[in-house]
Amino acid sequence: MSVFKRILVLMLVVITASCQEKKETKVFTEADIAIIPKPVDLQLAQGVFEFNDDTQFVISEASQKEIVSILSDKFKSAAGWTLKISEKAPKSNYIEFISDDSLNDEAYELVVNSDKVTIKAKTYSGFLYGLETIRQLLPVEIESKEVLNQTDWVIPNLIIKDEPRFKWRGLHLDVSRHFFEKSYIKETIDMLAMHKMNVFHFHLVDDQGWRIEIKKYPKLTEIGAFRNDQEDAHWDGRRVTTPEDEATYGGFYTQEDIKEIVAYAKSKGVQVVPEIEMPAHVMSAIAAYPELSCFETPIGVPSGGVWPITEIYCAGKESTFEFLENVLLEVMELFPSEYIHVGGDEATKTNWAKCPHCQKRMKDEGLANVEELQSYFIKRMERFISSHDRKLIGWDEILEGGLAPEATVMSWRGVAGGLEAAEQGHDVVMTPGSHMYFDHYQGPQNLEPLAWGGYTPLSKVYEFDPVVETMTPEQAKHVLGGQANVWSEQIKTEEHSQYMIFPRLAALSEAVWSPKASRNWDDFSKRILSQFKRYDYLDVNYAKSAFLVMEDVKIDMETKEVSVELKNEFTDADIRYSLNDEKLTDKATKYTQPIKIDKTTTIHASLFKDDKPVGVQFSKTIAFHKAVGKKVTFKEIYDERYQGEGEFGLVNTLRGTKNFQDGHWQAWLAKGMEAVVDLGEEMPIHEVILGTLENQGPGIYFPTAVKVYVSNDGKTYKEVGVEKRPFAKNPSFDLKDFKITFDEQSVRYVKVVAESMKTLPTGGDVWLFVDEIVIN
Repeated sequence: MSVFKRILVLMLVVITASCQEKKETKVFTEADIAIIPKPVDLQLAQGVFEFNDDTQFVISEASQKEIVSILSDKFKSAAGWTLKISEKAPKSNYIEFISDDSLNDEAYELVVNSDKVTIKAKTYSGFLYGLETIRQLLPVEIESKEVLNQTDWVIPNLIIKDEPRFKWRGLHLDVSRHFFEKSYIKETIDMLAMHKMNVFHFHLVDDQGWRIEIKKYPKLTEIGAFRNDQEDAHWDGRRVTTPEDEATYGGFYTQEDIKEIVAYAKSKGVQVVPEIEMPAHVMSAIAAYPELSCFETPIGVPSGGVWPITEIYCAGKESTFEFLENVLLEVMELFPSEYIHVGGDEATKTNWAKCPHCQKRMKDEGLANVEELQSYFIKRMERFISSHDRKLIGWDEILEGGLAPEATVMSWRGVAGGLEAAEQGHDVVMTPGSHMYFDHYQGPQNLEPLAWGGYTPLSKVYEFDPVVETMTPEQAKHVLGGQANVWSEQIKTEEHSQYMIFPRLAALSEAVWSPKASRNWDDFSKRILSQFKRYDYLDVNYAKSAFLVMEDVKIDMETKEVSVELKNEFTDADIRYSLNDEKLTDKATKYTQPIKIDKTTTIHASLFKDDKPVGVQFSKTIAFHKAVGKKVTFKEIYDERYQGEGEFGLVNTLRGTKNFQDGHWQAWLAKGMEAVVDLGEEMPIHEVILGTLENQGPGIYFPTAVKVYVSNDGKTYKEVGVEKRPFAKNPSFDLKDFKITFDEQSVRYVKVVAESMKTLPTGGDVWLFVDEIVIN
């Protein structure tokens, strides 16, 4: 080879090496770091650490292999590498676990430089959280289940010092109302660890199903774990079951299943807290063993909602406490948890007031009322649980009648129970329904799957703080942390459950981990976008509700002008809109102020990111019609509880949503609606539409028929059309327009009659909800 060729080859090698080095050296800024929950302290440095197939993990004890597997399994799937684990550090290119007893229990320190990565921690959980942070520093493609050859597996050089603000960072999952398989429980625990959450509250017992095998009492699962399948009806519209009903819906976890779940959770730094309800929410147990109740009446396992809950454990019989102690002995053998949750909520004590056993107990113990009897019940169970070196925790109703000395309170009815407990020197876990009930809607009801009610969007969860501002420093010390609750009355599938949990769990994780002063919604709303990409790779069915455009519509009845305000959860959201047939592109009008409309118009809108629409497109038609602003008279006026917008409520273009409390609905109880619209003069019409709502749980039903009559003198009417709809079971919430069309004719008065069932065959009055009478 000539000298010239040798020089040329050498130059090509140098240039190639230089290009590779340039490709590998990514410059990170703080905006590139999207760790959730946000670390306590992060100092970014220059340079990167690059993972490759020679990277090693250096551990100091065997248990750390379990932690390493979280990341090594990711690299095997996404990069095709099998990374080695050793006990001795090589010269460079390794991640080392170093024990440091000076750190707090769940704290970790992460130091990344170009040669190595070190994680210092005192405990298993600290090392795990350090590794989860590395996972979030890596490109989101690390979550891929397929090998990706073009990804640079680099993380920035930095120093992170991090630890949680609260020791209790929990998620509650109700598996009684609807049963979820063991595999889903483990998947949920995986996600808890990813978000540095450490408590899985396992709601194993409720009226509608007993979900844990108790060997001493086999009927608890033989009978109590299964119920009559009425899934085709609304949760609160199901008939009362009997012991003779065929029971095919349900399931339970064997004791081997429980051991497997608990061991798996331990490997992820998660404590599983079992909930064994008492004295109420136990009809599944009473269906199996009627002698546990006051009057021993045989019952079936309920298939749906029960209120009030009167079939509860008898507090007067010694056999009740013998049963519960035997159950808890098996439970405590399966769950090493520091805490045993006993429920204690929503007990209607009318049977206790009549039961001779309970009355004798009250007399013998000097108890003034049934509230004190419940206190006796909980205190007695607390003594038993404490005698086995465990702690009792219960919902805030356990405060009633006096609280057991060592009991911990879970405050769900707002924060009042937590405040009271802390004032008395008891530990508290805050889980108020206003912020922590993940069975609530997280977006507009019309666009969301069925939920229990309420509105708890991502941003509201992020606002949550377990410490109440009015607490003294001493009271605040009793706040263990916070927890989200996922009640499953309306959640039938694992996919739906995931949708309700994520991404709200990410917002909660930051609320209970990060310093309050560092929390910032705008900053979080940028980082959550990276988390969404991880969810995509992980096949997590997360809600994209935060992207949804929402509207606030008002009308000026004097000018007949409608004002439409568009908004979104994200601050300074880039919302763009188009009207009618205009396409919604990046060139669409940027929303800056309410849109004024005086004729029938369809608005299309979306949140935009990087000039691209994000999430589900918003579309709404504001329909102007001949009845807008006209006089309406009723044969019987609507109920004072649901007056809509009043006088012009049914002729103002404003349509209701699936939220029957949105202020746009007028309603009649146990009667139909008869309304007459005076158009003011004769005019040609050919169509009448009546907007209605059905939500069978709270007793709202579609009309069984809508009839339309017309007149020119307001006295003599003729029928021009009818639409009938027989009653049908409906487990969902639905909107329906009853549309009656007819040959065009000139009229002044239009009478609309909506016929209602008035009462249900099972009892209870029926509501009729109407939002608009449209006349075209």
